[in-house]
Amino acid sequence: MIFIETEQKQIEKRTDLEVGSTSSGVGSTSSVTITKSVTTSSCTSSTQKNFKSGGGVARSGSDIKDMLIRWSRAKTKEYENVNIENFSGSWADGLAFAALIHHFFPDAYDFKELDSKNRRRNFELAFKTAEERADIYPLIDPEDMVAMKDKPDWKCVFTYVQSIYRKLYDKP
Repeated sequence: MIFIETEQKQIEKRTDLEVGSTSSGVGSTSSVTITKSVTTSSCTSSTQKNFKSGGGVARSGSDIKDMLIRWSRAKTKEYENVNIENFSGSWADGLAFAALIHHFFPDAYDFKELDSKNRRRNFELAFKTAEERADIYPLIDPEDMVAMKDKPDWKCVFTYVQSIYRKLYDKP
């Protein structure tokens, strides 16, 4: 689900659509609910998808990237040495991943004990905790992240952050 909470008044439009499903070769109908929230602020409109099956709402890739960066920043703003600006260098030392996962599972480890110089440990701890506590499959290998040094592949990081968001977006 993609839904950006704002403090400003939102106007919601709810549309129920009927979408045909042809997975079994026979046309069957399933209900799809799409809620679109439009804010009156400078924030872009956001879309919440609630699918029973099939269908979708198109959003630009840059809108999704921007929303995920803002979400990641909001969840990690209280953490020292974590400054999320992009999906590459901002995640290179593992502290951003560790802070993001720690935000949701603060009892899993002591974030203050982590060191940006011990990148491998940071990645391993964050990825292992995400898998064990939230059932988030580790789409990135800690060894690959260490090998990429200061410039991890933004597509890999973006994809993994998306999977974290999908599992944890509605958890405080």
